[in-house]
Amino acid sequence: MVASTGAEKAVNPLAGMLADLGGWVSNPFDALRDKNGASVLPGLVGVFASLLVLFSVGLAGMRERMRGFPLAFTALFGVTIFAYLLSGQKVVKHYNLEYALWALVVGLVISNTVGTPRWLRPAVRAEFYIKTGLVMFGAEVLFHLLLKLGPPGVFIAWVATPTTLILTYLFGQYVLKIESKSLNMVISADMSVCGVSAAIATAAACKAKKEELSLAIGISLAFTVIMMVVMPPVIEWLELGPVLGGAWIGGTIDSTGAVAAAGDALGETGLLVATTVKMIQNILIGAVAFGVAVYWVTCVENSSDGARPSLMEIWRRFPKFVLGFIAASIVFSLLAKSGDSGEALVAAATVTSKTLRGWCFCLAFVSIGLETNFRELKQYLAGGKPLVLYVCGQTLNLALTLAMAWLMFTKVFPDAAASLNQ
Repeated sequence: MVASTGAEKAVNPLAGMLADLGGWVSNPFDALRDKNGASVLPGLVGVFASLLVLFSVGLAGMRERMRGFPLAFTALFGVTIFAYLLSGQKVVKHYNLEYALWALVVGLVISNTVGTPRWLRPAVRAEFYIKTGLVMFGAEVLFHLLLKLGPPGVFIAWVATPTTLILTYLFGQYVLKIESKSLNMVISADMSVCGVSAAIATAAACKAKKEELSLAIGISLAFTVIMMVVMPPVIEWLELGPVLGGAWIGGTIDSTGAVAAAGDALGETGLLVATTVKMIQNILIGAVAFGVAVYWVTCVENSSDGARPSLMEIWRRFPKFVLGFIAASIVFSLLAKSGDSGEALVAAATVTSKTLRGWCFCLAFVSIGLETNFRELKQYLAGGKPLVLYVCGQTLNLALTLAMAWLMFTKVFPDAAASLNQ
């Protein structure tokens, strides 16, 4: 008899208390049951209650007005369920059209047709929801994942990514001459780092307008779907193999879910390499946000008399939620390496974190849509420069990431690729 480990004995105490909607084919009500046929309604109520309490306490701590928030949040959560429901349809899931896209579209339709009701506005807090979700995301970004790929993964994610970001930003400023530097920066970070999460963190650091953030996210989501579908067959046609192809996918596709879907098309090895490179890349969120905050204060918004900004101004500009992201990542990384019981605890916490984070992000995307008016957005699309910026930047990202992956896995660390292929 084999002795059971702590990880095998561990049970998530919140299992069943928090849930996502299930999938469906032709009857949307099928989404109210999970794969085993059990109702997910108790789990949805648990998610709603947990988030209502969490956000109410957070708003009270920030001394925000609470009047009207519970009713407005209840309605917003209902809209969010509808967006999740749309993303759970079988054909939609096959093409990985994630909840973020549907949430944004639902919010945009409401705001640009009937308009966002005034009584709903107390709950329309995109920044608050996304920051909360990013702190939870920190629990899923474990530093020991660096060891799975070792130096090749680090070089691919940490060399190609910042290089692409900087060159894309400079291209937007000096070649395309995009007037809004904050729009330029948010698109560059969104495309080069890790999609929406990086866009939110960067937008906070450079005080980008909500319309600029909406535009960057919309472009990113559209191209994420295209790349997720196109890259696997291109990789097979080029005969890159699962290691090189997986690294290319992980370093270029923005959404983690889309990375997993595209990587899975290359097999288990491709999935492992793709998701690990993406997780290594995600660790850069904090560093990028800090770098942008410093650059914005010292170079973009410096005073005309040449006075140097104080360190306190950089601290005020720095998105503080990134510290929560880093702290959660460090704590859970240490727990994961503390033995079977710690690993089991992290596994249970990660499941809970993923569920609540998904709902936080979906609430945020609905809120972004509800706050965005197409007439206001039109000015940022003038001349198509943002789209050109994204396409050119992503082209650079694809070329640079593939070159770095080829260099690392075929020339510098060939043994690492051989071990992964075994």
